[in-house]
Formats: sequence, C-alpha cells, structure tokens
Amino acid sequence: MRVFVTGATGFIGSAIVHDLLEAGHQVLGLARSEAGAASLAAAGAAVHRGSLEDLASLQRGAAAADGVIHTAFVHDFSRYAASAELDAIAIEAMAQTLAGSNKPLVVTSGTLGLPPGRAGTEDDAAASSSPRRSESAAVAAAALGVRAMVVRLPPSVHGDGDHGFVPMLIARARELGVATVIGDGTNRWPAVHRLDAARLFRLALEQGTATARFHGVADEGIPVRAIAERIGHRLGVPVVSTTAEAAAENLGFIGRVLAMDGPASSALTQARLGWRPTQPGLLLDLEQGRYFDT
Repeated sequence: MRVFVTGATGFIGSAIVHDLLEAGHQVLGLARSEAGAASLAAAGAAVHRGSLEDLASLQRGAAAADGVIHTAFVHDFSRYAASAELDAIAIEAMAQTLAGSNKPLVVTSGTLGLPPGRAGTEDDAAASSSPRRSESAAVAAAALGVRAMVVRLPPSVHGDGDHGFVPMLIARARELGVATVIGDGTNRWPAVHRLDAARLFRLALEQGTATARFHGVADEGIPVRAIAERIGHRLGVPVVSTTAEAAAENLGFIGRVLAMDGPASSALTQARLGWRPTQPGLLLDLEQGRYFDT
C-alpha cells in the first residue's frame, strides 16, 4: 500500500514512517523543509512537499496514495483552538479528495477529556467541549465513503526525542528547584511508547473499520506523583504539592495538564486489532535517564 503520512518528520510520524516501510508499505511523507525532505529520503520514503496550511498540497498527497495517516498538528498550546481548527480543516480537505474511495484515513485525537472517574474506553465519545474536532471530522469523512477512523493518544507519548509534557515538567523542575504535583498527586496519566503507537497506526490503517476509535495506551494510568518522584530523584529536588490554581499560574499550560485525571484503557483496541504494547513503560523510560541528558 502507498501511504501518505502527514507529520512524517515528527516525533510520532517518523516512527510511523519506519514501521510502515519495515512492514512492506510504500510511504509518501509530507515535508515542509529541506531538512525534513532529506530525513524522509534517507529513511527510504518518497517526499511530498507541502504543509498543513497548504490544503492543495494535502489533497495532492491524498490523491496519490492508497491510504492516509494524519499526525501533523501545530503544537502551539497558546493558540490551541486555532490549531485544532486547522487540523479539522486539513482532515476535511483530504476527505473530499478520498470521497467514495473507501480508502483508509487514520486521524489523531487524544484520550484526555473522556468521562471522569474510570478508565476511558474506545466506546466513549470525545468531550463535546474540546476544541479539537478531529473525531467529528473523521465521522463526516466516513459519511463521504472514506474508511476514516481515529487513534487516540495519551498525554505522554514517550521515547527518544520526546519533547512533550514530561520534558516540560523536567524543564520546569530544573527552573523552580522542585517537582510539582497537584494535591496528593494521585491523579493519573496514561502513556505509550512512540514505537508502540507507530505500530498501532499501521494496524488501524490495515485493519480498521470506518468510524472506529482506537486507544494507543500502554500504561493505563500512572499517578502523577510517581512521575514527579522520578523527576525529583534524577534532579535531586524535592516533590512539593500545590493547588491547581497555583500550578496554572506558575507552570502555565503544563500546570493545567498536570491537574488532569484521565486514565484510559486499550483493551478493546488490543482485542480488535491484535495490538500489544512491547516497549518500556514511561517510568522505566525515566529511570534509564535519557530524559535528563543535558
């Protein structure tokens, strides 16, 4: 299968490219820079020049492929609503190109915001209050005759090259001299290794059905205190408790994420696709120390 991958040079997308190639697929990777194009070519992928903002380039890439994996997203959390809107528009543009083809279109969403108090499942609808519309855009694409589906990722997708929430927490702990938790720190984050996530995207592309939702979750819910204790131990700083209000003021966006309790299950995904996480969990990744290299 010839697969068009957006976000192909990113932390998760680059792992997806390698996994697809190793499985025998051809890859057409979206690149907006010379450096990105060079890295894709070195990996063995064909290069498609364009960007998330250039809808015509996305449509040309989708038209040239047998399926699409869409992971590109503008990670500017100060303008999250605008980034989410751009993401939805990009999905809609590619869906129009694929209309009536029954070709697979795998889009990306998140597990945070599912019903509280228990581990969220694939059968739970996304929170209607979230600015991100990738899931509703996938449903609309399916109505056009596209085999569109969603992979939900947890707040921590970890591994070499991670630049997400955990590295942000480490950086703030270095700056402040403390590792922070909200209250007693028993609120939980799910997590997955980037290589396990990459394999899930491929399996969804190959086997998934229209409107299906899959969870890329290995660790169902790690207490945030356990993450903070690993950070504190490695940096030699204490773990301190604060309020959600103080965390939002002192830590900014990451402070609001720090307060979230969002365990999630991947039991249905594992049963439906035969996906099994095999890489180290988040806490083991932190113990190995690469996150603290300076």
